[in-house]
Parts: sequence; C-alpha cells; structure tokens
Amino acid sequence: MADNARAKRLADLIREVVAQKLQRGIKDPRLGSHVTITDTRVTGDLREATVFYTVYGDEEDRKAAAAGLESAKGILRSEVGRAAGVKFTPTLSFVADALPDTARTIEDLLDKARQSDEKVREASAGAAYAGGADPYRKPGDDETDDTAE
Repeated sequence: MADNARAKRLADLIREVVAQKLQRGIKDPRLGSHVTITDTRVTGDLREATVFYTVYGDEEDRKAAAAGLESAKGILRSEVGRAAGVKFTPTLSFVADALPDTARTIEDLLDKARQSDEKVREASAGAAYAGGADPYRKPGDDETDDTAE
C-alpha cells in the first residue's frame, strides 16, 4: 500500500499530463478546448485514477466530450505511464464534475433569498411599531405604578 503523499503526487502528475495531452496531443474535435480537467484522485494502491472534468457548453457538448474522453482513454493512459515511470500505470476513469451544477444551484438559491429580503424590506418601509418604539415600561413614567399601593 502506497502512502498518501505518493498517491497525491501521482494524482497531480496525471492531472497535468492529461490536461496537456488534451490540449496539444489529441486532435479529436469532440474534446477541443472546452474540456477542463478539474481534479484527479488515485486509490491508495495506485491502481485506479478518477479524472474529474468540466465541459463548457450545453448537454450535447457534454455527451460528445464524454464519448471523446472514453475513446482517448488508451492514449491518455499510455502518456501517463510514460510520464510517471511507475510499475503499473493506473486505469483512468473520467467523471463529469458536479461542481458547476452545484454552484449554479447555490447561486439560484442566493438570488431567491435576495428577492425575498427585498420584498420584506419593501413591505416594512412605511411600517410603524405596534406598541411604540420602546414597548417596555420604565420607572418614573406617566402611568401609575401598580407596586405603589
């Protein structure tokens, strides 16, 4: 079993090699320049690597990029093996990163919260306090004190 530092170094190397090869070495039009490698994780035994990617475009572009990455998997694995110099080159699996969708969902929720806050602010613009600005009684007010009897 390899240590975590070695797995992290290998993951970083795989991310760099795959990104460079996608940008310069693979001429597949489905991949182009709109595929970005976001993260790479390697198992503890250094046998499998998961490469996370995002695609700039619509759902059709994402499907085409996934198919392009699957077809280029062998070339990319060979390039990783050449650069890493390890006894066993890890198998690569490509997973679309959910981070952009999650960020979009969070932004939508924040927009709804801002709109709700604005409605509350507009509704309370001309409002007055129900019992006055300070609803608490203080000693020495005009009203009679119930404890003085």
